[in-house]
Amino acid sequence: MRASSVMLLPHVPSSVAVARRRLTADLAAQGHCEAAVDDAVLVVSELLSNALRHARPLPSGQVKVAWTCTGDRVRVAVSDGGAATEPRARRPGLSSLGGRGLDIVEHLSESWGVAHEGPITTVWAEVAAVDSPDRPAPNGVSAMTEIARAAEELAEH
Repeated sequence: MRASSVMLLPHVPSSVAVARRRLTADLAAQGHCEAAVDDAVLVVSELLSNALRHARPLPSGQVKVAWTCTGDRVRVAVSDGGAATEPRARRPGLSSLGGRGLDIVEHLSESWGVAHEGPITTVWAEVAAVDSPDRPAPNGVSAMTEIARAAEELAEH
């Protein structure tokens, strides 16, 4: 079974909540396990937050969020108008307030990467859509999900 969705969203922080709700509803409706939904939603939150914080919007003034489900994987992707620097995971210091987004993506994803098509940059990640022995412990995922939700709520206000 292959299911996909594409959303064009305003280049504003409140778009993260919209994408999270839609992805959660789509994956839950397809019967994916809660841990897989949580992982995919957290990954799309991080990718979209990074695009909003560091990149320009697409020529339309929006960002594109897309996902495709293929059996045992969910591929999420966020496209924007590019930035001055290439998206990359880094290891911030313990006292750093940010800079952990792509580390979280790297930890929860089976693979991730960056693609360029002219002025458009797409950062994508593939997340397991089924339970597996390699999946992080649910308590760790839940804690990260709660952190992302709290950050999202702060961004909306």
